[in-house]
Amino acid sequence: MDPAALRALGIMLICFGVFIIVIAVILTLVWGGKNSKTKGGGAIIIGPIPIIFGGDKKSLKTFLPLSLALTVILVVAMIIYYLLLR
Repeated sequence: MDPAALRALGIMLICFGVFIIVIAVILTLVWGGKNSKTKGGGAIIIGPIPIIFGGDKKSLKTFLPLSLALTVILVVAMIIYYLLLR
């Protein structure tokens, strides 16, 4: 593919993600009410090292296996890439 097309696709995906986050925050504020609790968490993967954060233990228990699986996939992909380009 053309590098310009890939760059445009990446920018569109980032904008779409920001749009989804904004809509989710607005919907939570409008329909959430005062008695509801919002929980969440996430994972930032820098190279092969996952950094996991969350607001409660359930979020952490959800993101831990997902981030570890993604880390294993990334390490395997790096090894395959290295072996193919030697």
